[in-house]
Amino acid sequence: MREFIETMRKHGLLIDVHEPCSPNMQTAKMAATTDKMLFFHNVNETRAVMNVTATRQALSLALGIGEHEILPKLVKATYQGKVVKDGNLSMKKPNLSQIPVMHHFPKDAGKYITAGIVFSQYGGVENASIHRMLVLDSHRVAARLVEGRHTYLMHGQALADGKKLPIAVAIGTHPAVTFACCTRVPEGKELSYAAELLGGEITVKRCSNGVLVPEAEIVFEGYIGAKRTDEGPFADITGLYDPVRCEPVIEFTGMHLKRDFIYHSILPGGNEHKLLMGVPYEPKIYRAVAGVTQVRNVVLTRGGCGYLHAVIQIKKSTEGDAKNAIMATFAAHTSLKHVIVVDDDINPADPEDVEYAIATRVSGDRDVLIISGVRGSSLDPCQLEDGTNVKVGIDATMVLGREADFVRATW
Repeated sequence: MREFIETMRKHGLLIDVHEPCSPNMQTAKMAATTDKMLFFHNVNETRAVMNVTATRQALSLALGIGEHEILPKLVKATYQGKVVKDGNLSMKKPNLSQIPVMHHFPKDAGKYITAGIVFSQYGGVENASIHRMLVLDSHRVAARLVEGRHTYLMHGQALADGKKLPIAVAIGTHPAVTFACCTRVPEGKELSYAAELLGGEITVKRCSNGVLVPEAEIVFEGYIGAKRTDEGPFADITGLYDPVRCEPVIEFTGMHLKRDFIYHSILPGGNEHKLLMGVPYEPKIYRAVAGVTQVRNVVLTRGGCGYLHAVIQIKKSTEGDAKNAIMATFAAHTSLKHVIVVDDDINPADPEDVEYAIATRVSGDRDVLIISGVRGSSLDPCQLEDGTNVKVGIDATMVLGREADFVRATW
């Protein structure tokens, strides 16, 4: 994290904030006004960062490659990086009041850890993913474990065996590690993927409960047992408040802080949140669409919350390729709501260019595919009580054989 901070400063993408700032919505409001990384030097007399990877330029610097190389690199991932174990991590009594956990929005239930990577281990299987965590007291948080996700399943298995799930929470890792842990990878491959993104190797230490963690500014260790409590409301990726649910309680038994540590907070619904939710899905969609047509690019858009809208750029070979691409995209990322397919002369990252394609290349009666009664994202407020929704695919490509009718005037 500290090396990356200096990289961002070198590229003019970091703002140092030296005046005292409150973690109670002041830092969140400041992060919402810029895409640059904010380095707060005095949040309750501690240091914190926000907007670590709020842009693709920042992500490219984290991965050490050009912006246009991101998708090709991720598509070719093998998840075979080397994980090197390097001793044990010393712990002291946990005290959440020592770190500047932030209250982001007025109706949030309280202070939320939003960039904490939950590393878990059970039955010889390891997992890592980010879960929002509502601070309850000095050593307990309530964690939103989404149904069906790996941490949820591992926790259920541990409880079925009459045990608690051992976990560790790492805050302030290198952003490539954070990105890897936001990606759906083969079972237990998050750390190997992080190692691959970092150049081939990552060093980890073992917590006293057996869980392995990479280098981080802050590490908590503990267990998820059978206790549950109310969690929420919480402003999520759409900028709307997620409802109150009864969620598991994590009890921390140890804490490790780097000297003069730096706390990382992700602004809920901000551009870092959207990037970390969306970009990890782009290679998965790319591979799915490549199975049905020639795919050039995939973009999950900011306007679609980085999660609900995708623009797919293809090179058509036969009429109908765009609709096949739409169906492949929905299958690859089931939370998507709207998919737009464009030709390779349209920039999928430019909303105005995409809208132009819709305006000039779409006939509603033949180019709009509507699929009702399907399951989408629980974050979409339009979903029905039974959890189903409507998906829409738009074929915004030229009709084959009539390309001359769609040539844009230029110099």
